[in-house]
Amino acid sequence: MTAIKHALQRDIFTPNDERLLSIVNVCKAGKKKRNCFLCATVTTERPVQVNVVKVKKSDKGDFYKRQTAWALRDLAVVDAKDAAKENPEFDLHFDKVYKWVASSTVEKNTFISCIWKLNQRYLRKKIDFINVSSQLLEESVPSGENQSVAGGDEEAVDEYQELNAREEQDIEIMMEGCEYAISNAEAFAEKLSRELQVLDGANIQSIMASEKQVNILMKLLDEALKEVDQIELKLSSYEEMLQSVKEQMDQISESNHLIHLSNTNNVKLLSEIEFLVNHMDLAKGHIKALQEGDLTSSRGIEACTNAADALLQCMNVALRPGHDMLHAVKQQQQRFSDLREQFARRLASHLNSVFVQQGHDQSSTLAQHSAELTLPNHHPFHRDLLRYAKLMEWLKNTDYGKYEGLTKNYMDYLSRLYEREIKDFFDVAKTKMTGTTREGKKFGLHGSSGKLTGSTSSLNKLSVQSSGNRRSQSSSLLDMGNMSASDLDVADRTKFDKIFEQVLSELEPLCLAEQDFISKFFKLQQHQSISGTTTNEAEEMDGGTLSRSYTSGVPQTVSSEKDMIRQMMTKIFRCIEPELNNLIALGDKIDSFNSLYMLVKMSHHVWTAQNVDPASFLSTTLGNVLVTVKRNFDKCISNQMKQMDEVKISKKSKVGILPFVAEFEEFAALAESIFKNAERRGDLDKAYIKLIRAVFVSVEKVANESQKTPRDVVMMENFHHIFATLSRLKISCLEAEKKEAKQKYTDHLQSYVIYSLGQPLEKLNHFFEGVEARVAQGVREEEVSYQLAFNKQELRKVIKEYPGKEVKKGLDNLYKKVDKHLCEEENLLQVVWHSMQDEFIRQYKHFEGLIARCYPGSGITMEFTIQDILDYCSSIAQSH
Repeated sequence: MTAIKHALQRDIFTPNDERLLSIVNVCKAGKKKRNCFLCATVTTERPVQVNVVKVKKSDKGDFYKRQTAWALRDLAVVDAKDAAKENPEFDLHFDKVYKWVASSTVEKNTFISCIWKLNQRYLRKKIDFINVSSQLLEESVPSGENQSVAGGDEEAVDEYQELNAREEQDIEIMMEGCEYAISNAEAFAEKLSRELQVLDGANIQSIMASEKQVNILMKLLDEALKEVDQIELKLSSYEEMLQSVKEQMDQISESNHLIHLSNTNNVKLLSEIEFLVNHMDLAKGHIKALQEGDLTSSRGIEACTNAADALLQCMNVALRPGHDMLHAVKQQQQRFSDLREQFARRLASHLNSVFVQQGHDQSSTLAQHSAELTLPNHHPFHRDLLRYAKLMEWLKNTDYGKYEGLTKNYMDYLSRLYEREIKDFFDVAKTKMTGTTREGKKFGLHGSSGKLTGSTSSLNKLSVQSSGNRRSQSSSLLDMGNMSASDLDVADRTKFDKIFEQVLSELEPLCLAEQDFISKFFKLQQHQSISGTTTNEAEEMDGGTLSRSYTSGVPQTVSSEKDMIRQMMTKIFRCIEPELNNLIALGDKIDSFNSLYMLVKMSHHVWTAQNVDPASFLSTTLGNVLVTVKRNFDKCISNQMKQMDEVKISKKSKVGILPFVAEFEEFAALAESIFKNAERRGDLDKAYIKLIRAVFVSVEKVANESQKTPRDVVMMENFHHIFATLSRLKISCLEAEKKEAKQKYTDHLQSYVIYSLGQPLEKLNHFFEGVEARVAQGVREEEVSYQLAFNKQELRKVIKEYPGKEVKKGLDNLYKKVDKHLCEEENLLQVVWHSMQDEFIRQYKHFEGLIARCYPGSGITMEFTIQDILDYCSSIAQSH
């Protein structure tokens, strides 16, 4: 290890002006093969720098190279792992923890001891030595012949001093004067010794020669000491004289300090008093306004408002620490509390009187509106009360109990007032709907409590009874009666629509104005962000309180202020929803079709209210009523479908256009006029689909049950009427049903024509059906004439039975029968007759073709031509 140390000193540290003090052979923990050396070094130049250097052997040769160096001042912790047992492992904590394993415990201990000594000598820095034996941590560096490497070398460094330039020059001069200084060092040393002795002797003689001067100097020193003693005596006397002055000055200084402290305290006290006076002193004018202020005049209200604000500021002043313990402050606070309580009680009493008086004054104006469909205007009342809005806000912030009591009293008085006004208003609306209409008199409608019968069901009864006798005189009279009733329905429905719209138009501004007033007067926010709720969540609040609770006299909000507005509106206008439902029920009893008008109007008003505020009382209430209207509308549709299912036709008269088909036309025309540009068009489209499918089913059912009128005629006429209705009204959601109605009409028209045309040339039809049957069985067409039943003689015999005269007679009978089957309302006789003419000509051409193919060269022809057929049909149509 010594050889390695010398080699490292020579090759690595000497070129860098460093001296190696200690060395330890180590390897990293967990890696046994790659050994290296940790060296403790110091620089030879001052200031001395101490380093820990990692040296490892080069991979390309036997020489060593410097790998890493750490400054000792960066070392934080030395961990020897175990102080009691021998353990070669140790950790050095620099910027990170380096874990090492020494080749022996002795080397580890020597290296750690050197590190400790270097720290003590150069750094005096607190490096933590953990798990290190106390024997290694010496408090001082030992001296002597056996001193450590670090100690001996470092002291040697301290003893050595270099020669300066002058000393070097003197030595050179002296050595030049003695030529043998270098060749004979002993002789040179002896010469120097002799010269030194000569100098010492000269110095001693010089000292002895100056003894007289020394005695003189000593005498002067004795005299000087005497003078010093005298000065000290004088200074002592002076000090005694100044001691009393010092005491007086100390007393003056203490007095000045106390005066300054007193002034400081006075300034602070004045500041505190000014703060209390400025912030807790209420003007006499304000006190008088709170105690005796006039709450009826605008000037008095303004004075009371200013006084109340000033009082609130005095009560809410942020007192400094200790103020609340002052007796005067407590008295002033109690005085403010008494003033607040007194004024709050006086304000609440006055506002309650205003509420009561408003109820009496407003009741006196109800008679003026008894015959008009208008609601009384509450704007003057709201305008008068809004003068107290700031006082209400003050009351809300200072005495929430009285504020809540005023709120409840306002709701109680106003709910009774609005209940009377709204009930009278709805009574007028009901009277205008029923008592003055001809329809009401016709069906026994005398006031809102009269017994009502729907006009639609009455018209259905008239329509069914008169369906088979439309061309008789009595049928004409019934038709006139039906037209009058229909005109009456249109007029009454229009009137009902206007009345219902006026009712909603009167209620909407009334509710909005009251809601706006409540928000402003009671200082409740309308437009804060809250979660959506329904009307069922609103409390009834009869005999209760608003949703507030109290903790130590401070109100804690349980529900939002917007919920409070809705709750107050629900209590005040609790009669609106029942009255609207009663009015809707009345309109539905007068005429079930009124539900269409109500659905459109109510949907529009709900849409408008939701755009303003989706969670408002008006929006929620109208939404609930809209559900009832929609239910009545669905009920109207269901009743019509039920009437279709229960319709009965006369067995002795022809069917014609069925009543429910005509009623669907009336319903669709009315609905289209009502729902034009309406918001709830989807509800009508769904009703259309249900009704038209029920009409289709019922038409087929009646056609199957019909005995007097052929099934095809019933289907043809009614589906033609349906198709014409849908084409005229252009209902987009019924395009598929319109096409289906047209197809059914066309199919049954063709079926009826074919069925009817089989009778005029019955034998001829049977003959040629037999011919076609033989061809179908495989007989060639030119060989059919050789069949016994279908030879030429048989053909001529059958043709002779249908001369032109007989054909015309048969067609005339057919025309009369078709005329009996068809009704006049649809005017399909000429259409059917033209179709029969075309079908007859088609059959004629078919017969001619069969004769030409099956009886070629026979010269057999029909006894009438196509032109004859056209003439016959035209002549018959004109004659009728």
